Amino acid sequence: MSTMTSAPAPTAVPSARGLRLRGMNWLVWRQHRAAFWTLLAATAACVALIAYERAQMMSYLDAHGWPHPTSGWENGIHETRMNTICLGLGFIPVVIGVFVGGPLLANDLENGTAKLVNSQSTSNVRWLVTKLGVNVAVVVACTTAISVAFGWWWSPLKTLGAGLSWDSGAVFDNTGPVPVALTLFTMVGGVAIGMLLRRALMAMVVTFGFAVVTQLVWAYKRMSLGHIQLVTTHHGVLADNSFPVLPNSDHVVDQFYLTASGRLIGYGNCKEATAAATSACLKQKHVVGWAVQYIPQSQMTGMQWLGASVLFGLTAVIAAFVIFWGRKRLV
Repeated sequence: MSTMTSAPAPTAVPSARGLRLRGMNWLVWRQHRAAFWTLLAATAACVALIAYERAQMMSYLDAHGWPHPTSGWENGIHETRMNTICLGLGFIPVVIGVFVGGPLLANDLENGTAKLVNSQSTSNVRWLVTKLGVNVAVVVACTTAISVAFGWWWSPLKTLGAGLSWDSGAVFDNTGPVPVALTLFTMVGGVAIGMLLRRALMAMVVTFGFAVVTQLVWAYKRMSLGHIQLVTTHHGVLADNSFPVLPNSDHVVDQFYLTASGRLIGYGNCKEATAAATSACLKQKHVVGWAVQYIPQSQMTGMQWLGASVLFGLTAVIAAFVIFWGRKRLV
């Protein structure tokens, strides 16, 4: 009697084509591929432009003896060009919030895609996590690349204390973790708005308002992230050398008159019509010098990470709300 032996099942051979998206990740990429490729292409173009501008700037600085350039080199630094690019970069959180975040879920809820997904074996939570995760990954990659590129462009001017100041929104908001945090917060906020409104166009309009308010509040609170320091003088206030000398890169918060008792009074208290009247006012108030509150440039990185941490935390809270709310009420 012959015995039949079954051949062993073929072993699955891993694909040699590298990492590829599968399942839900592939579906989300496929659904939003136009937006993703647009973001990636725009990021590549932006980084290329910044690299070109930096090369031009470094050629100029090298010709003037960088890293210790000769006197007068500041006149050739095109701050207007850098400001223009910074202005464009400042719109990134708004644009991504409106065109990526706002319609991300609102489109699916409006056209019925959410109901289709809900009828499949995939849970709402997995679908929401994947939708958020893939979009967040793309946005983080793009904004990080732009932040690193802009910081690379501005870094030579940082050490020279010239050009755009570190405390301006043009620099502070486009370097370090700040652009990533601002963009994520605006985008995820737009996702929550779209989920609640369930209409893409309405969600985009409301997200635009949310993004603008976010930018205004951030601009108002930016410098409050720093630790204010105080420097005083005791050489009067009228002499040429009476005002304290601060590095050009330090951010001056306010300045006061310093009295003999150590009290600070506003320097507008003795703005008299004549020099004699001003001198008499200063003597009457026992003013002995100046007091200046300032934030040194050395605090810039710490301030950026502090502000970004707050934004990251708020973003996580909004994302958790989106997942919790959408788990039961998405359709």
